[in-house]
Amino acid sequence: MNRTIEPVLRASFAAALGCVTALLTGSQISAQPPTEPAAATDQASETPSVTKGQVLEWVDQLDAARASDRLAAEKALIDAGLDALPYLPEQKADFSIEAAERLERVHAALTKLKSKSQSSAIRIRLDQAATLGEALEVISRESQIEFQHSADPSLPIQGPATPLAFWHAVDLVLDQTDLDVNHYGGSRDTLQLIPRDKDRQSRVDSAAYSGVYRIEPTSVNSRRVFNHPQQSGLNLSMEITWQPGLTPIGLTIPVEQLSGRLSNGRAIKPQETEGTIDISANSELAFSEFYLPLQLPIDRPEKIESLRGTIESLLPGKRHQFELSVTEPGAKETVDSMTVRLEQVQPNGDLYEVRLAIDIENAGNALESHRQWIFQNPVHILDADGSRVDHLGYELYRKTDSSIGIGYLFDLQKLEGAKLIYESPTSVVKNKVNFVLQDIVLP
Repeated sequence: MNRTIEPVLRASFAAALGCVTALLTGSQISAQPPTEPAAATDQASETPSVTKGQVLEWVDQLDAARASDRLAAEKALIDAGLDALPYLPEQKADFSIEAAERLERVHAALTKLKSKSQSSAIRIRLDQAATLGEALEVISRESQIEFQHSADPSLPIQGPATPLAFWHAVDLVLDQTDLDVNHYGGSRDTLQLIPRDKDRQSRVDSAAYSGVYRIEPTSVNSRRVFNHPQQSGLNLSMEITWQPGLTPIGLTIPVEQLSGRLSNGRAIKPQETEGTIDISANSELAFSEFYLPLQLPIDRPEKIESLRGTIESLLPGKRHQFELSVTEPGAKETVDSMTVRLEQVQPNGDLYEVRLAIDIENAGNALESHRQWIFQNPVHILDADGSRVDHLGYELYRKTDSSIGIGYLFDLQKLEGAKLIYESPTSVVKNKVNFVLQDIVLP
């Protein structure tokens, strides 16, 4: 079977007449800056590097006398992209209110851009790899994912000239070396490879790749209910995997957006029983299983020629280890869109309760009650001797749309010199990709 991908169309950059609106919403634009400040960003996409002096000059111009200069400076900083972020001050004490707001918008736009780049799919080139060992080494270097296997590393492979997404690259290598993936082996940053079942079809031919996702139908079940025909249907069992290290925080497929065509020329439609399919995601496993509820086809067609759908999710940004002294209530650390703050440490029987507040800027629906990702984040304490102390349980004591408070219980002998270590993605980014599955044989 062949699989194709339908990438999501990217929105075009704002036109010159919409520059002011785009800036006020913190969007990145690419219109030409005027001669003041210096025109170092005339072609920011081709020449992305900027100097510290340029960035600081533009920052000063945010408080210029002329409105056109202030607007140009804000746009120049945003156009400079991520290269400007290391030199951008958090605030300036002598700034006017308007200049402070402009600087805040620049920070928001560049932070959003950084989060998107951190949660995007990587691209892997295998054209220089000639063996299994060389190919896995390239994939590991680009993805930070290791491979556990007992296969001969000298097995020959032939890599394509074009770069591939993570799972497409892995599948191409495994197809040429008769290997498969055991998702229940390995670990968060290690994939276990095993010999392939004799009749297992090609991984590349049986999957669609879209963004950070690989999606594959695994079985088809149909049912015909004679006395209640509306209960008849066809369930397409699916497996979805994501790029390791980018476990989605929320993962849904809108049922109403499923559409397709059968080999007999008729349309295949979803059942009308569900609004969205919510797919669970666990950081310890890079895959999940679900089914697509479809209407029972008429006239017994041989296959589904094409089936289209949309995957909507929240993807995490980079992970960071926050370190806070347990003897300093109020201590906090901010990285990207996340702030972790130690609120209180208090005795709880023979244990200590460490209360931690986590705030996420522009959290969206990332903290809804059914999202469990925040509770799966690793938390422990290093005592004064450097020994690790794991928590014995936790309790949610506060929740808002952008913040939660969690109390963790620890068995500690003393607080002095102890540090709380909290690891988490530091931002979340909305992600939406389309997929197309083809030639699914029906029973």
